[in-house]
Amino acid sequence: MRARWAEKWRGDRGVRAEKAAASAGAGGPGRGGGTGDGAGRGDKGESGGTADPEAARRRAERRAQRIAAGATELERRLADLLRDGLASADRAGYGAWDETAARMVDAQAPGLEARVRELAAIPSSGPGWPARLLEECALAHLLNQGFLHLDRLPEKLAATTRTRVGLTTPVAELLATGEPIRDRWLVLGRQDGTDGRLTTRRIWLRGERTHRMALLLSFSAPGQSPELALPTGLVLDADLTYYPAARPLRAAIGTRHEELPHASSSSAPSAPEGCDVDTALAAYGAALGEDPWLDGWPVVLAHVVPVPGDGGWQLADERSGSALPVDPRCAGRTDLWQLMAISGGGPVTVFGECGHRGFSPLTAWDPIPVSLLDTAAQGGIR
Repeated sequence: MRARWAEKWRGDRGVRAEKAAASAGAGGPGRGGGTGDGAGRGDKGESGGTADPEAARRRAERRAQRIAAGATELERRLADLLRDGLASADRAGYGAWDETAARMVDAQAPGLEARVRELAAIPSSGPGWPARLLEECALAHLLNQGFLHLDRLPEKLAATTRTRVGLTTPVAELLATGEPIRDRWLVLGRQDGTDGRLTTRRIWLRGERTHRMALLLSFSAPGQSPELALPTGLVLDADLTYYPAARPLRAAIGTRHEELPHASSSSAPSAPEGCDVDTALAAYGAALGEDPWLDGWPVVLAHVVPVPGDGGWQLADERSGSALPVDPRCAGRTDLWQLMAISGGGPVTVFGECGHRGFSPLTAWDPIPVSLLDTAAQGGIR
């Protein structure tokens, strides 16, 4: 079954590669600021094999087999953990997961490696960790089973599963074969983070006409700044092409038609249109229904008031009487008080990610956009 999937995937890529070559010969789009992700660090090597379709097919099949072996091994690790009891994870410590994570690297499955390292960190994450560990084990099991049974999944969900384990479409191929969407894209926020090996930059956009959200990713070596630099508040007239997924979000920039000046205090536009708390939760729920591994969904909240409390911060919506808790992982961020100062006790527009842990604020408007990520918050990838 896995061999059949690899053959089909390689065949589809061969067709796309032919289209990409034809497009390049006719002066098709270049990289144009395109992005990759941490799961796709092998894209460069794969793209070099398009001149020999048979060799590329064999490489794709071997990699699929390695990832399947890695998923099978992780399944055994999870089964052992549940059989021995979750308390054994606390006693074993982080080092017990190192070998499993290393095996996922050998399997060329960076998405599975990242999940293993998340599992390893949970037992030291504070009260309630057993419940969180069980949740993450379930998601890892779902991802393993999804990849091992790709042929049974709808194509869009299969694309999401491949991306989650670390199989991504090379940027040049995506731009040459995907459907570009032109719009005036407002840069809503930016976040840099590092895992010790790569610095990752996340940039969120929203289309003025389509109202679609988009996420751009770029990478660099530690200590260096990623090449893609779009300041918050910039309006970009450009073509974006979305990566295949059940709920497309990540995209690459193609042709840039026009760049409007960054908002200044003398000509500051109004804050972007936002939604209420209930609508934000519904948007996250709909996205989660199509991508069960989704940690958060970008939303703009309007007319919310930041409220600190002993049980954590909240963003209260006076109109509906609803409130959205701030993600507890943001509790140590001093910029929450900056958000309070911007608000002054009144309603404010805030952009961030809405997830099952709560809302993680990234940008507020005062009336120009103000980043809410302090230096400490930029130091790690959530």
